[in-house]
Amino acid sequence: MTATPIGSVQSLVRLLQLASPTLPVGAYSYSQGLESAVAHGWVVDARTAASWISDLLRFVVAPGEAAALWRLLAAVDRGDWAAAEDWNDWVRASRETCELRAETEQMGAALAKLVAELDLLDPAARAGAATMFPVTLPAAYGLAARAFGITREPAATAYLWSWLENQVLAAMKTIPLGQVAGQRLMLELGAAIPEALAVARSIPDDEMSTFAPGLALASSRHEKQYTRLFRS
Repeated sequence: MTATPIGSVQSLVRLLQLASPTLPVGAYSYSQGLESAVAHGWVVDARTAASWISDLLRFVVAPGEAAALWRLLAAVDRGDWAAAEDWNDWVRASRETCELRAETEQMGAALAKLVAELDLLDPAARAGAATMFPVTLPAAYGLAARAFGITREPAATAYLWSWLENQVLAAMKTIPLGQVAGQRLMLELGAAIPEALAVARSIPDDEMSTFAPGLALASSRHEKQYTRLFRS
């Protein structure tokens, strides 16, 4: 049997730490419009939840947020802070509502603060991080990946998995769904992550987009929703 290099195991451990739902960035507080979609009867069961989450992954996250993350991971890793700042600004500008913008800024600030308090950033990364303000979640994630020594592909895969897991958890709370139904959703929708990553890696810069009128409408309605469990 071939032994697994210790470095590879350590990288996996750090990757699991970065993707963990216990990471104190407040991801559990956000549904990204899903709570509004449930309140308005667009999502009512596991089937419609799968359709909603799948469409977001395919048409919003993959060609938009994940594509920007892919570029941010590369820029931060090579210390190209001007490019990192540009892509951080792109992520902020791509958010169509106050709630969606606040979400990425609040989670980004929490993650950036965490890696700083853990003293994980080298001097160049600390200086580069200061140029990205307000820092978005993908940019802060790029800083964390650099600090942990995680390469782009596993880092981006874990990011997509974390996003998917949070969406399924939001569906379980709001529809609601049981634990087994939630795991079925994770099993089904997780199979689409490789394709989403492939899109994020290959899409040209000028074709990146988060255009999704339904999501924007759901998020806008959520801002004035009478009762809410989530902040977006």
